[in-house]
Amino acid sequence: MASTMFTKSILRRTLNFCRLVKICRIRNVRYFGQPTAKTHPHLLMEGQVTPGITKTEYQHRRCTLLRNAVKHRRKDDSAGKNSNSEFSDNTILIFPSASKVFMSYDIPYTFRQNTEFLYLCGFQEPDSVLIILNEHSNKNKEVSSKSVLFVPRKDPTKELWDGPRSGIEGTLSFTGVDTAHNIDDLGMFLYQYRKEQSSYNVWYNFTNPVHAALHDQFLARFLQESRNCYFEKPQQLVQNLRVLKSPAETYLLQVSAEIASKSLVEVMKYCKPGVNEAHLYAKMEFECRTRGADYLSYPPVVAGGARANIIHYISNNQIINNGELVLMDAGCEYHGYTSDLTRTWPVSGRFTPEQKQLYDAVLATQEACLKMCTTDYSLDDIYREMLIVLGHQLQSIGIIPSDIRKKDILSLATKFCPHHVGHYLGMDVHDTSEISRQIKLKPGMVITIEPGVYIPVTQDHVPPQFRGMGIRIEDNVLITETSPTVMSNMCPKSTKEIEYVMNS
Repeated sequence: MASTMFTKSILRRTLNFCRLVKICRIRNVRYFGQPTAKTHPHLLMEGQVTPGITKTEYQHRRCTLLRNAVKHRRKDDSAGKNSNSEFSDNTILIFPSASKVFMSYDIPYTFRQNTEFLYLCGFQEPDSVLIILNEHSNKNKEVSSKSVLFVPRKDPTKELWDGPRSGIEGTLSFTGVDTAHNIDDLGMFLYQYRKEQSSYNVWYNFTNPVHAALHDQFLARFLQESRNCYFEKPQQLVQNLRVLKSPAETYLLQVSAEIASKSLVEVMKYCKPGVNEAHLYAKMEFECRTRGADYLSYPPVVAGGARANIIHYISNNQIINNGELVLMDAGCEYHGYTSDLTRTWPVSGRFTPEQKQLYDAVLATQEACLKMCTTDYSLDDIYREMLIVLGHQLQSIGIIPSDIRKKDILSLATKFCPHHVGHYLGMDVHDTSEISRQIKLKPGMVITIEPGVYIPVTQDHVPPQFRGMGIRIEDNVLITETSPTVMSNMCPKSTKEIEYVMNS
């Protein structure tokens, strides 16, 4: 009986949903699997696929990527790196979306789209595939790009439970791709492509598939049955584009940094002796989301006292006692673009003389590093300077012996700060990991600068008044043709500014 009632309930809901779909069609209203200019005019302007990013920009990314892939293949061929005797410009780049991930039976984690897929088309639904290809191009012809999206089929029953899907028509109406198909048709599309091309170049992450189910169902067979082909993974090509931000991306990163900066100020104001680390975590998330962020960009570090010496401490479940410092490393994601800030402050609202000494040493190191955020230097160059400056700062307050040889300062400073000075920042927190930190910085790059000092209580060779302290200061920095722009400068970081905020 209960089973019959449940079945009737499902049928009734499905019929109601179908009626709603019919009404929407009559009224020329359509629901999509993500915000669009029609459904969310407060977020997107007409012509934008995702907030701030237009169809034109997405199309430019795909065309540039395809041209770069063809150039790379021609370069390798002219250098004799490829064994295939037949040269071909025919190129197909394959980017699967992310899949849903479940924390337990029927309970999904918050969905986050695969970054490369999102960067190239802006489509937010899972279980999809983007294909970028050229048709019948050769050495004497301009490379022309065609983009095809394979998307989940419209299904009223599934949409009743999981929300609307854009379908083929909806996808074409707002993404700017050339064609769209149901994901079930991917196998036939790849079969036809393989049948029509005698040789071609495949760019696909075949060693670590993003979407295991789609790989096993469609892509593995395509790779196995392809002959006389050149295979390459596309991550490096995509990240060469992603590392240089467009004006639209720079704006989104700036807003993300401002949201995180303002939110951290509120967390500082909320802080008091005896506060739970978990409450500071919750306060940060609340402040970010009420300011428009989608969610936090990573599980934050909220480390009171000596726990700050655990660099990736995310337990966030202890009480912060009077007299202790709290180190908070947090950021938010704003329409696909992240921020990553760290501040350290006294839970009581006042630095002790020893805390101020060590804090000012880290701040002086960061300020020296920020001055180097120009096109004359690489992240590795700044890292080496960080170790030198930090070593001298620690000498000045008696943590490193004053008579130490210059060549030993670097190795000693590394023990107090075991991590790099920074990383690239963008759609991911640790963005474009394939890009070397040895290359010179370029206008349009966004990086973090985050020196720190970590002194566990077991460091017997350090003066006792400094033991147990962990301090890090991190800002987000835009590289320009001239001086760097600190995107997170709204968040106070001098001891005077922090004390003012906490006591005002």
